[in-house]
Amino acid sequence: METRQLRYFVAVAETRHFGRAAERLHIAQSPLSQAIRQLEAQLGAPLFDRTTRRVDLTEAGEALLPEAVRILASLDAARDQVGRVAAGALGHLRVGATGLATYRHVPDLVRRLARELPGLELAFTTELLTPALEKALADHRIDLAVLRPPVSDPGLAHHVLAREHLVLAVPAGHRLASGSGSEGAPRCVHAAAPAHLADLADEDFVVYAPPGSVVGDAAARACRAAGFTPRRTHSADQTSIVLALVAAGVGVALLPSSVLAVAVEGVRYVDLDEREPVTTDVALAWRRDDPQPALARALAVLCRPATDQEDTPA
Repeated sequence: METRQLRYFVAVAETRHFGRAAERLHIAQSPLSQAIRQLEAQLGAPLFDRTTRRVDLTEAGEALLPEAVRILASLDAARDQVGRVAAGALGHLRVGATGLATYRHVPDLVRRLARELPGLELAFTTELLTPALEKALADHRIDLAVLRPPVSDPGLAHHVLAREHLVLAVPAGHRLASGSGSEGAPRCVHAAAPAHLADLADEDFVVYAPPGSVVGDAAARACRAAGFTPRRTHSADQTSIVLALVAAGVGVALLPSSVLAVAVEGVRYVDLDEREPVTTDVALAWRRDDPQPALARALAVLCRPATDQEDTPA
């Protein structure tokens, strides 16, 4: 039994006329009649009662019709599904993200993909720093990463999504936290005497623990440019722990402005007044040789030119 035969059978069953069925199928009536006779021979039963004036289904034909319609619908659905997967409209992507990108950039990424590729399924791994995300991509444990350049692996491509300035996270009772409003409010302090990096020379710093942290390296370079080396008293591998340590009063931290989306009791965020703000980029990264159609479609959506790559002050 061939799919073609079933389509021919359904066309005749629905029109109850060989001539009209042939017109619907855009074929001559003779091959249509021949295909139906072959199907009847294969099934060992007549499917139609034919007269000079009408065509009716036999009992066998009545039994075959709903099954034929179901089989053809299933085949059409499978063909459509395969086509959409091949075109990248359907699929599954594993996405890794650096900690703070989870709060600010990942929601926008998900909204855009949900709007334009609703058949794409996303699975997330978060709270990874850039070196760990690069390794996860190289090891094929994720397909797409939201990280902070530079990207060191030549096998990876990347596209910058946004640029963020660093802000200062301080304990609620800190001398720079005055005027910050209610405890835990996720906003910067714009004090009469803005905070400068040089004002932090005698502070204890909470830093990211793993070597190669892009944010940690940028903060250390900025402090050295301001004339001091930051005194590292505590470290953590996750932003949530960095903020918990700041809230505990054991130090301050320099973090990307994405942190303004995170309200933590006992933490205040203070803007830095620098002539040349310290910045870090947020980017998408992926394997250059990844052939997945779903990845190509996702990148086409996410890498469109933005009107403004700079983040706006909170």
